[in-house]
Amino acid sequence: MAISRVGVIGLGTMGAGIAEVIARHGLSVVAIESSTAALAHGREMIENSTQRAVARGKLSETDRRDLLGRITFTTDLPELSSVDLVVEAVSESLELKKAILAEVDRIAPPHAILATNTSSLSVTDIAVATSRPAHVVGIHFFNPAPILSFVEIVRTVVTSQEVVDAATEFATRLGKKPVVIGDRAGFIANALLFGYLNHAVSMYESRYASREDIDDAMRLGCGYPMGPLMLLDLIGLDTAYEILDTMYKQGRDRLHAPSPILKQLVTAGLRGRKSGRGFYTYEAPGSPVVVDRIDSQNTELGPVREVQTVGVVGSGTMACGIAEVFALAGFDVTLVARSADRAATAIATIERSWDKGVEKGVLAPEDRDAARGRLRGSSSLRELSYVDLVVEAVVEDLEVKRALFVELDRTCKPGAVLASSTSSLPVIDLAVATGRPGDVVGLHFFNPARVMKLVEVVQTVATAQEVVDTATEVCRGLGKHAVTCGDRAGFIVNALLFPYLNDAVRMLEANYATADDIDLAMKKGCGYPMGPFELLDVVGLDVAHAIQRTLYLEFREPGFAPTPRLEHLVTAGYVGRKSGRGFRDYAT
Repeated sequence: MAISRVGVIGLGTMGAGIAEVIARHGLSVVAIESSTAALAHGREMIENSTQRAVARGKLSETDRRDLLGRITFTTDLPELSSVDLVVEAVSESLELKKAILAEVDRIAPPHAILATNTSSLSVTDIAVATSRPAHVVGIHFFNPAPILSFVEIVRTVVTSQEVVDAATEFATRLGKKPVVIGDRAGFIANALLFGYLNHAVSMYESRYASREDIDDAMRLGCGYPMGPLMLLDLIGLDTAYEILDTMYKQGRDRLHAPSPILKQLVTAGLRGRKSGRGFYTYEAPGSPVVVDRIDSQNTELGPVREVQTVGVVGSGTMACGIAEVFALAGFDVTLVARSADRAATAIATIERSWDKGVEKGVLAPEDRDAARGRLRGSSSLRELSYVDLVVEAVVEDLEVKRALFVELDRTCKPGAVLASSTSSLPVIDLAVATGRPGDVVGLHFFNPARVMKLVEVVQTVATAQEVVDTATEVCRGLGKHAVTCGDRAGFIVNALLFPYLNDAVRMLEANYATADDIDLAMKKGCGYPMGPFELLDVVGLDVAHAIQRTLYLEFREPGFAPTPRLEHLVTAGYVGRKSGRGFRDYAT
């Protein structure tokens, strides 16, 4: 089924982008809007977008002229009488989409494919409004359509294979990477993305962490292109609410039930960037410039304790990385391991890292030598009796850590800050093992500690504000970006990340999509640096299982319970790259 002429209905952000990308690849486009004003606005968006492409050297002026010449702008639906494919990209309203495709059904030629760009609505419900449901398919582009290469091809139970094949070939011709999936709420990307976004909204709504700290944590901790709350503002809070509401009504998954504050913001007309205000306030409607963002890294702190000497307990990857960071930043560091041999091995590991830094030109020889002079190893906790701050980085076992904090309480001087680098265990359980719970705080570094900018400063109900401020000031001295949160399972990053990973496993378990397709969707559709299964295999399925179990036991949320597939892989010893097999086989 050859496609040479395409109709696009609706020239909002998505429709204008779809029309542009189709015309860019040599096809004729009939671009339709409901009014002359909306049509003019859509034309302006395409003209501005292509002009920016010319300015960036992505498009020549001649190609831009030819591209615009291939688009016919009109408000007349009868212009669709000669097209091979129609893509509707109107507002995310089921009744509106059904009405439009029913009308198009009467106009378009018998061979034409009718496609919806819906991101969450039932394609089947839309298809049955026409007399040709076998010719209806979902073609879900991602915003911005000219740039993002992923497309979801959504088939219903009655969509013909010929139509699916033609839609897939069409997407490939546009330079996209299509994945064919069934008709289920949210499809792949939105089903995973919006559960995570909704969870972030709930975290903000409960005042667990500030909007800036939530956004910064996910950008810096996971490498996401945008924080969840700023991304929601970009998507549009009204659109996000409709997508979540649709998914909840279809699947009844409580994790998709829109957070109350989302509806309140939409009701108040605060729809995000397009209205000039959502979670953040913008310079003007449509502007990307935020005017009320608080720079937490430059906020004034209260009284802090002096920290010049630091102890690091542990000899693994995290302990070595933390000790390395402190020594490079000018602190005197004592690394304590279980034995003299382990301490010597840890120091040697750190020194090799510094030597590699010098070889690569990212570390000056004099800085390496100075750091070496500030670092020493030991096998005795008594060596920490004089330090101002201790950071424990031992095995992620609550009883082991509690026993260590009992010893640190006996050993360390009064006023010393006692910190844990735990990624998910309750810091308060460590604090109450001491006689000075006000001096205990979480300092969750991310791996590799030298590279990753983020540190989560975890405040328990007993932590003194002076200790929180001291920990924050220390992070600033390390050149790290500190975010502050309360003491509950997962803190910010892991509490948002691992339920999303668990949802991906659940999707695979349901045979809705393959691991490859799910990874592709999240990388190409959402701009994530790694797909969920790639990331799980890197993190370790045993680690992921332990964190997911901790989250479930604390929140008692059924959707947080580790999936059977994850349980079985861990039981079998298939824990990811480190074992040679996880969701993928790494055996050579």
